[in-house]
Amino acid sequence: MISLTDCFNQLESALNTLCKAIRLHPSRTAEVYQLPEILKGEENNTVNTISVIPVSGEGAVSLALSHYQRLFIFDNDQEISSKSAIRLPGVLLITLSPAQRKIMQQQLNEVNRLKQQLASIVTETSGVDKTQRFEFVHNQIKGLITLNAYRQIQSVTSPSSVRFGWANKHIIQKVDRDTLLSQLEEQYQNPRAIQSLTREERQVYLAKEISALKQVPEDAILKIKRPVKVQPIARVWYSEAQKQVQYACASPLIVFCDENEEKPVTGVLPDYDAENIKIRHRPKAKKLIPVISRLYVYMEVM
Repeated sequence: MISLTDCFNQLESALNTLCKAIRLHPSRTAEVYQLPEILKGEENNTVNTISVIPVSGEGAVSLALSHYQRLFIFDNDQEISSKSAIRLPGVLLITLSPAQRKIMQQQLNEVNRLKQQLASIVTETSGVDKTQRFEFVHNQIKGLITLNAYRQIQSVTSPSSVRFGWANKHIIQKVDRDTLLSQLEEQYQNPRAIQSLTREERQVYLAKEISALKQVPEDAILKIKRPVKVQPIARVWYSEAQKQVQYACASPLIVFCDENEEKPVTGVLPDYDAENIKIRHRPKAKKLIPVISRLYVYMEVM
């Protein structure tokens, strides 16, 4: 089995090869949107407005390639949070012949394969408990930004247009009452100090949560409704197929263009303003009653 450090070294090498090939290719351009950096201590602040700075041309190409290779917290300013996702929405357009595209697609596939393998080593094959993964990774690769290392680099081929927007939603998933109760009881038996709470103080909170969960009927439908911070998205349109595909756009989307075709139309990412969001369709949701606020656990009203 390949080690974590060997896998990471291979990933770095593959990334360097891909970025060098893009940098030296004569027919590439980019449009990216710089977002405000998040300072330490402000990670959980409510975000109502986001001002973007558009960059195009050679400056955008350099920013895009640097973003793909930004893997360590040492690359950040000391005042910038290492806990928040580092995002650079935008598009990197590359015009290629079929043979050139095949080679570059293979290079990109190898980068993404190694990213997936790195994540699998940490989360699966290592056998390390979830609570010990941070130490496992950083004891071997000091300062690694795991989210950036895991994040796949998305690519599309010959779309008609690429436009940008913002997504602001919740993640909703069902949760089993007994499974959750078992997890809380296990934490109660072996409490860990977190943030500003001692082990004893956390045990008190866990006891209240266990009590609240036990009052929920066994046949009740429980859901986790967790808010997701607003994030940039790319909407890719294929006119021939009359099809739109939406991508989370934390990194510049690579667009491979055929040298005999017109380049796709690219839109602009507007500033985000929570007060002026236009919701096209909001499905009717079932009423939820909060059960455990800390875990965003709700009970569905029948």
